[in-house]
Amino acid sequence: MFVDHAKIYVKGGDGGNGIVAFRREKYVPKGGPAGGDGGRGGNVVFIADEGMKTLMDFKYRKHFKAGRGVHGQGKNMHGAWGEDLMVKVPVGTIIYDDDTGEVVADLTRPEQDVTVARGGRGGKGNARFANATNKAPSYSENGEPGEEKWLRLELKLLADVGLVGFPNAGKSTFISRVSAARPKIADYPFTTLVPNLGVVVTRDKDSFVIADIPGLIAGASQGTGLGHEFLRHIERTRVLLYILDAAETEGRQVLEDYEILRSELEQFNPELLKRPFLVAANKMDLPSARAKVDELKKIFGDKLYLISAVSGEGVQPLIEKINQMLRALPEEITVPGEQPVLRRYEEEEPFKIELLEGIWVVSGKRIEKLLVMTNFNSDEGLRRFQNTIEKMGLEAALQARGIQEGDTVKIMDFEFEYSE
Repeated sequence: MFVDHAKIYVKGGDGGNGIVAFRREKYVPKGGPAGGDGGRGGNVVFIADEGMKTLMDFKYRKHFKAGRGVHGQGKNMHGAWGEDLMVKVPVGTIIYDDDTGEVVADLTRPEQDVTVARGGRGGKGNARFANATNKAPSYSENGEPGEEKWLRLELKLLADVGLVGFPNAGKSTFISRVSAARPKIADYPFTTLVPNLGVVVTRDKDSFVIADIPGLIAGASQGTGLGHEFLRHIERTRVLLYILDAAETEGRQVLEDYEILRSELEQFNPELLKRPFLVAANKMDLPSARAKVDELKKIFGDKLYLISAVSGEGVQPLIEKINQMLRALPEEITVPGEQPVLRRYEEEEPFKIELLEGIWVVSGKRIEKLLVMTNFNSDEGLRRFQNTIEKMGLEAALQARGIQEGDTVKIMDFEFEYSE
């Protein structure tokens, strides 16, 4: 089954907790703090695999979580890092952040990889908090939660040549003639329901990949018929080959078919009309097709090739011409708007304050991270949390907004009663 889009949830591993421990050895009555740090959580990493041709694996498995970091131990032993989760995706997969719509990565080469969800850092053990004024801290940090998000995956097949044509124009017969691909062929519309890839080997032993895209119809750019389901796959091809039914066996005019195909491509992505192309007038084994030759030659000139996908007539010269064009073109096609987003570092706003139904709701990545990494089981941990938010300026900001003694402050699922 061919699947070319999916929505999945990814989560980096949580960092392991740091621990509180002290040296307990013979002849060392006051050994000092010895709590180790927690290990870092594993990352979720996507890697492009040229052996995969579909996103079928993501149809039934939607959640991907990396391993958690191991908690710290006594004797200053740090926890092991969590195991990275390596997820294979087909070459040609575009990864979008589902919330923002930004492109996270565009995997166009085999073995190309990208980290899509980072693991959280491990919490510090109490040995890390010892200083000249506090030689025996009884406080440690919890591990940082791993990054989590919903991603949208979209596969755009990478092929050198894309076949464009109406249903029953002969695209499937053509690809079966020139490659080892064996698509379903029958005399009814939309026989081809999935894109088919075939590898063509030329007389000079060069090779290129050709894609049989399911037949377009008028209105495809607005989603009619198979529409958007497969138009996206044409964007990644370097050369377009229009397969036209020159015999007009379906009752349509061959030149009208060509204009409709060009119009649909233009409406879907105007850049497609700038792509190098050839025109194959198919079904030359029929007399009605022969009658159109002079008219077609006047319009298309040297871009026209007369072929019969059934008999093989004219196919080899067409293949050699395509190969010649490909050798003169760049290896990769860049689709505008799909370059990975480069996120430059920006200073995060430490917190945001809202008054909702009488409750002061505080949010923001930095303060939420501080909250979940704070161990509130110790008085020292609570004091450290209070000192840190004071340095952040939270208390001053709440006072400036008019908070009163006894008001409730909420951060994530935690609620506190405000006291000066």
